[in-house]
Amino acid sequence: MSLRRPPKEPPAAALHVGPAADHAAGLPAILSSLRHGLREMGLRRTVQTLRMVNQDQGFDCMGCAWPDPARRHHAEFCENGAKAVAEEATLLRAGPELFAQWSVAELAEQSDFWLGKRGRLTEPLYLAPGATHYAPVSWDDAFGVISGALHGLASPDEAAFYTSGRTSNEAAFVYQAFVRALGTNNLPDCSNMCHESSGVALEQSIGIGKGSVSLEDIEMADLILVAGQNPGTNHPRMLSALEAAKDRGAKVIAINPLREAGLSRFDNPQKVRGMLGRGVEIADLHVPVRVGGDLALFAAVNARLLAADALDHDFVREHCDGLDAVRAAAAALDPDAVRAATGLDDHVVDELTALVMASERTVICWAMGLTQHRHSVATIREVVNLLLLRGMIGRPGAGLCPVRGHSNVQGDRTMGIFEKPRPEFLDRLEPVLGYPLPREHGLDVVGTIEALRDGRVKVFLGMGGNFLSAAPDTAVTAAALGRAELTVHVATKLNRSHVTPGRAALLLPTLGRTERDVQAGGEQRVTVEDSMSAVHASRGRLEPASRHLRSEVAIVCALAERTLGARTGNVEWAALAEDYDRIRELVAAGIDGFEDFNARIEHGFVLPHPPRDSRSFATPNGRAQLIPNPLEVLDVPPGHLLLQTLRSHDQYNTTIYGLNDRYRGIKAGRRVVLVHPEDLRELGLPPGTTVDLLGRPDRDGTVRRADRFRAVAYDTPRGCAAAYYPETNALVPLHSVALESGTPTSKSVVIRLARSG
Repeated sequence: MSLRRPPKEPPAAALHVGPAADHAAGLPAILSSLRHGLREMGLRRTVQTLRMVNQDQGFDCMGCAWPDPARRHHAEFCENGAKAVAEEATLLRAGPELFAQWSVAELAEQSDFWLGKRGRLTEPLYLAPGATHYAPVSWDDAFGVISGALHGLASPDEAAFYTSGRTSNEAAFVYQAFVRALGTNNLPDCSNMCHESSGVALEQSIGIGKGSVSLEDIEMADLILVAGQNPGTNHPRMLSALEAAKDRGAKVIAINPLREAGLSRFDNPQKVRGMLGRGVEIADLHVPVRVGGDLALFAAVNARLLAADALDHDFVREHCDGLDAVRAAAAALDPDAVRAATGLDDHVVDELTALVMASERTVICWAMGLTQHRHSVATIREVVNLLLLRGMIGRPGAGLCPVRGHSNVQGDRTMGIFEKPRPEFLDRLEPVLGYPLPREHGLDVVGTIEALRDGRVKVFLGMGGNFLSAAPDTAVTAAALGRAELTVHVATKLNRSHVTPGRAALLLPTLGRTERDVQAGGEQRVTVEDSMSAVHASRGRLEPASRHLRSEVAIVCALAERTLGARTGNVEWAALAEDYDRIRELVAAGIDGFEDFNARIEHGFVLPHPPRDSRSFATPNGRAQLIPNPLEVLDVPPGHLLLQTLRSHDQYNTTIYGLNDRYRGIKAGRRVVLVHPEDLRELGLPPGTTVDLLGRPDRDGTVRRADRFRAVAYDTPRGCAAAYYPETNALVPLHSVALESGTPTSKSVVIRLARSG
């Protein structure tokens, strides 16, 4: 039991709003990193842990998927990476005494921040049917409960197996092998809620659902467009790459509704000038596009490129199809609709287009601001159109850069965590595993919630993550989980999903990325794949938080053995858990690009990417596709706003590190809604008014709501608003998803503000 005490949560009245920052990092970032480390880990453990983050013989930071540079700094981490490490390596413990004291109902009344600050889970816990408290259970009994529930299903499709992006390649591979051995492709994962739109669009356009650039390309570019992304909070190490590009003369364009501090000025804490507050101005131009207006913006730029004949004709002729259709769509583009969708004057679009025309090496980076709209797939296809028209794929210093969030979300998909696997993927893997693999598509995240709600899925197993808080339509998702016969969560710390159980529930505590993983075959290492398709090893160095913890690999293999028997086809489950080299041998034989996997992880390697490597495209006809995209503008009734959900600077996805957002001037609270001052005036709501956020009524009259938010006057485009998730996920309708990808539309929620009663 830890002697440390969790931090106290301030009352709602303590919330303070000050001016937004105009620069990021610097000395405040260092002080924040140290403060979080010392509070959670103490001095010795902080030094011991942070010096191994993202190092060759250390562990991969779980805080984002940004790649590591060839020459690494001795402190190769950022402020939010330090927070992520401190959160996992904390000395606080959520032991059995916590669960004996607090019922599940009482825990469910606490905030996400409070739950996360209880500390590390220390032993398996079981909530029996009808019980009010979680109680300790042996690993053997826990596996018996899960195996019994799976065997009791009428079909394997009555179970769903979720994966978060922190899961290693090795754990993801054995997980999908186990699930497919059961006979289902119900493998929803966090990609369904973030970059699924990117994957769908990229597959259609260039034949592979991954970005085409390296870190060196970023630094070599002469123009970098950063669209729908806030690297200062979500990927702070990206700012170092942008700084390097700026030092070489690159121009950076920030395309985002909000003016973010990290894209204004970066005070690099690893340089003297940064420490002295004389950082680098990052964005040469801020394009304050309306929420959801990126499709119209990129379509307008492409129309101007076509009108000016500013194309790479040789590249388009040799490698692309669809030019005539894209020309016709550009000619039909309505300028008034573009202005309405973007909220921009023509001269801003003209200035952006001129920069694109002048560039010989263009990189476009994007994140959730582009992927979580109804028309997200079309938006990203339009981004690809721009680079194809300019011949910017397969050229050094140019290309596509979807920036992933979770540290191994891209690797999980590469390993087969996908509800819609390609037939050729299964064809190659099946003889390696030695048993038939199911071919029928499974359920994604939204499909899983609907199936739980409707009673078609009865067992839910989550490999990491916080499914409830990450998912849309919180009340519907919570009720759906509550209908399950059994919910199982493999986790390091307590979160909202764990206190929203099915009729029975299990919490299985696992090793963190920072901890030593010792199996019968000796000390193990795992691998991850970053945003730029580089695979490298990760090895924890700390002693585990409890002797009862098991690795994700060990948990999956033990469950598979208990459920399926010691051997399934060519797979001996216990042997895989004893020595992860054996897992990597199966990966090398079954997945493209992983030949000699074990031999190559010592120094890392980059997976093949045909468009980047040889300007070849695995589309049906072997050519890149220029795809026309009809302009879609979301209707926002008078008196309503278009809300985007976003992170604060003190959080990572659904994990809340603290209650401040230093860069936006928010302190000691999270229930704020950022609105343009003129919109607040027209709505008759002075800044500081406490308001309820109300969604647009469904056909049945249902109105989703999130209550008691402080209205904050903020520099955001007219008619738009912003607020933090997961608090506002309750406003995202389950049925409101991106066309073709099924991603929840968390960045385009129509709301109105009402004074709180």
